[in-house]
Amino acid sequence: MEKQKLYERLQELHRELENTSSVDERTEEVLERLKNDISKLVREEASIEEEQEGLTRNLSEAVSHFDEEHPRLSMAIQYVLDSLARMGF
Repeated sequence: MEKQKLYERLQELHRELENTSSVDERTEEVLERLKNDISKLVREEASIEEEQEGLTRNLSEAVSHFDEEHPRLSMAIQYVLDSLARMGF
């Protein structure tokens, strides 16, 4: 059940990332890293367990980066982090 919720949140976050526009170079790097991580998981090319460390690190960095300029995106990222935490990651 919790894993299904996580996948739903990942898909939601992926849509938010795709719709984010007008960003600087650093933000573009953060977005690309997250899109790649999430895309692998959503397509189930990797398991959460395999990608957990990098994903958690990238998500945490992104929350800080997007907090002021993209609060909606930051909130979506935080939901994913919360889901990972509830799953013990």
